[in-house]
Amino acid sequence: MPLDATLRNRLSSYVDSHRDRLVKIIRDLVRIPSENMPPIGNEEACQQHVAEFLKAQGLDTELYYLCDVPELEGDPLFYPGRDYSNRPNVGARLQGVGGGRSLVLSGHVDTVPRGTQPWTRDPFGGEVEGDRLYGRGSNDMKGGVGTNLFMAEALRDLGIKLKGDLIIETVADEEFGGVNGTIAGRVKGYNGDAAIIAEPSFLRICPAHRGGRTVQITLSSAGGVLPEGKFPTGVIDPIRYFLVKMQDFAEQRKRNAPVHEIYAGSEDPVPVSITKLTTGPWGTKEPITIPETCQIEMYWQLMPGENQDDVEREFHEWFGGIVKASPEFFPTKPKAEFPIRWLPGSAISRTAPLVGELAECVQNALGEPAVIQGFEAPCDMYVFHQAFKTPAVLWGPRGGNTHAADEYLEISSVVAATKAQLEFVCQWCGIAS
Repeated sequence: MPLDATLRNRLSSYVDSHRDRLVKIIRDLVRIPSENMPPIGNEEACQQHVAEFLKAQGLDTELYYLCDVPELEGDPLFYPGRDYSNRPNVGARLQGVGGGRSLVLSGHVDTVPRGTQPWTRDPFGGEVEGDRLYGRGSNDMKGGVGTNLFMAEALRDLGIKLKGDLIIETVADEEFGGVNGTIAGRVKGYNGDAAIIAEPSFLRICPAHRGGRTVQITLSSAGGVLPEGKFPTGVIDPIRYFLVKMQDFAEQRKRNAPVHEIYAGSEDPVPVSITKLTTGPWGTKEPITIPETCQIEMYWQLMPGENQDDVEREFHEWFGGIVKASPEFFPTKPKAEFPIRWLPGSAISRTAPLVGELAECVQNALGEPAVIQGFEAPCDMYVFHQAFKTPAVLWGPRGGNTHAADEYLEISSVVAATKAQLEFVCQWCGIAS
C-alpha cells in the first residue's frame, strides 16, 4: 500500500542529505575499470568491490563465477563463445520478515571499452564538473548500479525492515549482446515478484525495449593505383551502391515492421544505421592506394514481438536481391556474418501493477506525472519477461555521450531517480511495523 506522507518526506530528506554519499558510491564504481571486450572482460575487480559493499550493509552476499554455474550452459538462451574465467556476478539478498512482495534490483557492471576516440577527461577518473559526473560507464550504467547499492545503505541507516525480500544483483557481460550474466542470475535463483533494471532511462519508466540485430558485411574488389586502362575504383563503387540501397531497406522496415503500441508515437520505431565502416588502416605508414576491401557493420532495431526467422529472412532477401541486381559491383561474393546474439524486443503491459505503483512513487518524488515510454535500445530485460515470466521495467537517471568519449551522468537526475526508487522499494516490499 502507498506510504504515508511523513515517511515519504523522511526518505526524500535522507537522499538529499546523503547526496554526496550517493555521488561517492558512483564515483568509486566508475574509477574501477570493468570494460567488456568480447570474448573477454574485466569485471572482476568491480564485482569484488560491489560484493564487499553489500556485505558491509548486512546483505547475504555471494560472488560467483559464471563458469561455476552448471545450469547456465544448458539454458536455451545461453550464448557460447565468451570467456568467463574472471568475470563474476554478485547476488545479494536482504531477507524480509515475511508477508511482502519480493523485488530484484538488477544492473550490469560491464561497460563498453574506453575506445580510441579522444577523451578530454580521464575515462576512469570519475571527475565531477557542475551537475555532471564523467567517466566510462557513468551513465551506462554505474549511475543506476550505484543507486541500487545506495538502497541497501539507506535502509540500514534508516532502520527500515522490509516485509518482502530485496535482491540486489550486479551482472557481468551485458554489453555486446552478452546477456549470459543476466541468465546466470536467474538460474542461480536470484528472482523476485518483480524487477527494476537500472538502465539510464532518462527518468522514464520503460516497460518495453526494442530489439536489435547486427550484421558485419565484407565487400571486396580489385584495387591499386597504376592500372592498365581504366583507373580502378576498387571497393568504392560497391560501398556507394550499398549505402544508397540501405536506405531502401530502412524504408521497407518502416513500412512493414509491426509497430508495438508503446512505440506508436515514435517517428522511426525501427531505425537502420551503420555503426562502423572501414577500408583499412589510416596514416602515412600505409600506402596510397584504392581500397580493395571494406567492412561495414549494419545495425537495425526491432519491435517487441518480431520473430528472429522473419527478421533475418527479410534481411537476406533484401541483401541477396541488391547483389543479384548489380553483379558488376560484386566480383567477389559479399560475406555477411552476425557477430553477436539475437536480441529480441520485449514488453509488459503499461497497466501492470509494477508500472502503476512505480509511477505513483515517481510522481511523488519528481512532483510531476511519470513518463511511461518504450526504451530506444536493446537490453537484457527480455530475459526477465520472456524466459522467467517476471514483470520488469527499466528505470534510471539521465546522462549523455553514452558509449562515446566523455560519457557523463547528470547528478541531479540520479538524486531524483534514487528518491523515487527508495520510496518504491519500501512500498512494493512493504515495511514491517
